[in-house]
Amino acid sequence: MKIRIKWIEGVAFVAETESGHGLLMDGAPEGGGRNLGARPMEVVLAGTGGCTAYDVVTILRKARQEVRDCHVTIEADRAAADPKVFTRIHMHFVVRGRAVKSEQVERAIRLSAEKYCSASIMLGKTAEITHDFEIVED
Repeated sequence: MKIRIKWIEGVAFVAETESGHGLLMDGAPEGGGRNLGARPMEVVLAGTGGCTAYDVVTILRKARQEVRDCHVTIEADRAAADPKVFTRIHMHFVVRGRAVKSEQVERAIRLSAEKYCSASIMLGKTAEITHDFEIVED
């Protein structure tokens, strides 16, 4: 995998991915930015959420669960001193569908966290990661 990061101005950068997509990142005004894009550490959390949501939906579909929607809300704390790594991450999954089984959702989240989601497994080296979920019947 290859990504090119190009400085634009101030502390704004654009990431150009190998798959041909761009992502704008910038800092807060108090850090010299113009708030033109997400903070790089927000992008790390967003990527982690996308990685684990992908796993959960894929695993649930393979288990023949009728999933119609899935979203993950992530809350995280960072260390006070540099490097300001994530120290606590909580992921709350909301799975919407028809007759979705609780044990299947729990299994999908566990498999993602322990086996498939590279991003959360890496972040788990510095952060305590917890999960919970709710199922909304369609």
